[in-house]
Amino acid sequence: MGVDLRQPLFFDKNRVYRSYIGGKLFSRFFGDDSEDDNYPEEWVASTVEAINVGHEKPNEGLSMIEGTDISFRELMERYPEQMCGPSGKFSVLVKMLDSAIRLPLQVHPDPEFSETYLNSQFGKTEMWIVLETREDAAIYFGFRDAMTKEKLAEYVERSKTEKHVMDGVLNRHPVKKGEVYLVPSRCVHAIGAGCLILEVQEPTDFTIEPEYWCGDLIRSEKQLYLGLGKDIALDCFDYSLCGEKSLEVARKIPKTISESENFKTEMLMSYEDTPCFQVKRHTIGCSTKWVAETPAIYVVTDGTGLIWSGSDGKRTLKKGDYFYLPYAAQGNCTIGSEERIEIVQCQPHL
Repeated sequence: MGVDLRQPLFFDKNRVYRSYIGGKLFSRFFGDDSEDDNYPEEWVASTVEAINVGHEKPNEGLSMIEGTDISFRELMERYPEQMCGPSGKFSVLVKMLDSAIRLPLQVHPDPEFSETYLNSQFGKTEMWIVLETREDAAIYFGFRDAMTKEKLAEYVERSKTEKHVMDGVLNRHPVKKGEVYLVPSRCVHAIGAGCLILEVQEPTDFTIEPEYWCGDLIRSEKQLYLGLGKDIALDCFDYSLCGEKSLEVARKIPKTISESENFKTEMLMSYEDTPCFQVKRHTIGCSTKWVAETPAIYVVTDGTGLIWSGSDGKRTLKKGDYFYLPYAAQGNCTIGSEERIEIVQCQPHL
C-alpha cells in the first residue's frame, strides 16, 4: 500500500462544508489565507462522513493520507490492530472549527438514542478547547430558565418568523483562550460567534438543531431534526439542564500531571470525565525530547519543533500541523523543540 504504519501519518487538508459561516481565524492558526465562508471546519484524522442535507458530497469529511488516494478510514478497516492496538477500534473524531456567528441551538444523541433511531453504536459527547477568540466571543450551555419539551416546541415554531427568538433561551457564557469545556450528549448548547475551537468527540456527525434560522439561511425540517421528525428529535434533550449553574457541568480545569524545567503535561479531559476519550496537552521546551504515546491524534497548537521516527526520519512541526500515530509506531516517534512547542494529544477509549 505504500504507507508505513510505524511512522506518523500526516494528512491532506480537509475543510468541510457547513451551513454556518466562519473560518477566518484559521488564517492565523494554519498560516493560510482563510476568510469567513461555508467551510469553517477542518476535520482531523477523520473516518466520518459529513451529514450536509441538501449539500451532499461523496466522502466529504474523510481524511486522506498526505499525497495519496488512501483514506484514513481505509487504513483503519484494513489494519485495525496495527492502527489501533488489540481492540482494533477507533472511536474518536477531532475537528477544528471557527464560528463567525452563533450556531443554532442544538443537542447530540447518546449511544442509546443513536442505536434506537440512527443505527449507530456512538452518540456525540464532545469537548472544546478554546484556541483563539474574536471580540465578544461566547458559548451557550444549558437552558436559561426551566424548560419542557412542549415549551421548546413552541420556541421552535416561533423561530420560523422570529429570527432571534432563541438568543435568550440558553445561558450565554463569555469565553477566553485556553478554556476547556465538556459537552455531554443530550445537553443543549451552541457555539457562539468568535470562537476558534479544537473539538474532540465521538465519531459521528449527529446533530439535532431545532432552530429554523442559521445566520441568514432558513433551513428545512429535515435539516433541523436529522430526518427523525420533531417529536422524536425533541426527546433527545435533557430538560433538567437549566439555570446559570448549568455551566458547572461543562467547565473543566486543566490538571498538571507531570512537570519539569522544560516539559509539562496537563490532563484536559480524562476517562473519569467521560469514557469516550482522553485529551492531554504537552508543552515541550528548549532542547527537550519526549517519546510520543500511541495510538493518538496530535495537533500542534503553538510553537515549532521536530518529530523523529525510526533511524533517520525527521520532520518539522509548526502550529496548525496535525498527524496520527498508529499503535504500530509505539516507541518509534520522538517530539522535541529547540525553543517551545505545545501539542494536544487526543486518544479514543482504549
